[in-house]
Amino acid sequence: MRLLISRFIAILILVIPGLVAMKGFLMMKDDIFDYYSMHGDDSVTPVFAWLHFGGGLVLFAAGMTFLGGWILTRDRKRNYVGPRFREKQKAEETTP
Repeated sequence: MRLLISRFIAILILVIPGLVAMKGFLMMKDDIFDYYSMHGDDSVTPVFAWLHFGGGLVLFAAGMTFLGGWILTRDRKRNYVGPRFREKQKAEETTP
């Protein structure tokens, strides 16, 4: 039972940032669509919602950064990464 609960918590830790990134992407997509759809209506002056778009960008970047960092950390532990992404080893101090 304890293993089941810990796996469920681990899935939640990955799903929540994924949902945050999805919400940010949808916010940005909606702002771009609304801006272009305003060009077809002559009674409205097209104005881009920069604040809403920026909030979506922040949410998307935060969610994707968390997921990318989690994948990189997992792959480093399993030694799946190339030499570019391996952790730097500290030079051993030699005292004479």
